[in-house]
Amino acid sequence: MLKFVVRRLLLLVPILVGLSILVFAWVRALPGGPEAALLGERATPERIAAVRHEYGLDKPVYQQYVTYVGHVVTGDFGQSIKTTRPVLGDIKVKFPATIELALAALIFALVLGIPLGFIAARRYQTWADSSTIVGSLLGISIPVFFLAYLLKYVFAVKLHWLPSTGRLDPTIDIPHPTGFYVLDAIIAGDWHTFVDALRHLILPGIALGTIPLAIVTRITRAAVLEVSNEDYVRTAEAKGLRRRTVDERHILRNAMLPVATVVGLQTGLLLSGAVLTEIVFAWPGMGSWLYDATFNRDFPVLEGGILFLAVVFVMVNLLVDVSYGVLDPRIRLQGK
Repeated sequence: MLKFVVRRLLLLVPILVGLSILVFAWVRALPGGPEAALLGERATPERIAAVRHEYGLDKPVYQQYVTYVGHVVTGDFGQSIKTTRPVLGDIKVKFPATIELALAALIFALVLGIPLGFIAARRYQTWADSSTIVGSLLGISIPVFFLAYLLKYVFAVKLHWLPSTGRLDPTIDIPHPTGFYVLDAIIAGDWHTFVDALRHLILPGIALGTIPLAIVTRITRAAVLEVSNEDYVRTAEAKGLRRRTVDERHILRNAMLPVATVVGLQTGLLLSGAVLTEIVFAWPGMGSWLYDATFNRDFPVLEGGILFLAVVFVMVNLLVDVSYGVLDPRIRLQGK
């Protein structure tokens, strides 16, 4: 298993090099440039040339790339052209917000998706199974932004049950040592803030977690159906083992391998694909940050943010691969 982890970490190097080249080429292929976003109506040929020279954009592309890679290797992601703040500093502020939202969406998807998929499979071709299939199709089909606006309209505007934007009530002022507002409230022992942070998470978490919920439900259902027809399951049932024992020890655990794969992929996608949800709910995370950077042609933010999310995505999938050894002892034996 250790050799496997080391090998995957080594493979991370060419992946990141290739991705850095693609991102670097993509951001420079965008129409316009940071000088246009900075200067606006004050743009003149002289001012544009001065801005391009200041940020090294007048140099050949290959020189810009070499300079950029040299800075990244030393941990320097540069400064935002729009705000002049260090990109790494902004990542430290924005990323906890995205993690908190992604975890809320993932918990919502897993807590409902695995039981629903299991029940649908164990009650195959009944009303429970049919309802689960129809519900999962609806969950995948509804666009995230439409569901987000619908949730805001119903639960925030009409019913006034939940807040519609932000991470916390503006009147609340507590220290945020970790950047995770729920955890910070627990550390501070402020349960009013804790409840408020959870309330702000509910609507964006549901909106972002609906598609993963539908996918986890369908994968769990398919995996449980497949495992239920295995010989060892029929043998366990023939021995007279309790239904709950068969379900927990023989069916559910063995059905978790494909579910773990999907969860890993969905976790990476949640961390990197929460743009629409963060924009609708004014959630100050990585998605809305990169969205603004795209319109501002903020090259350092785009390059640093996307590269950082790529590392996170690869690391999450590495953890998923390692989890296979926990779920299936045969994989541990093959890794030796």
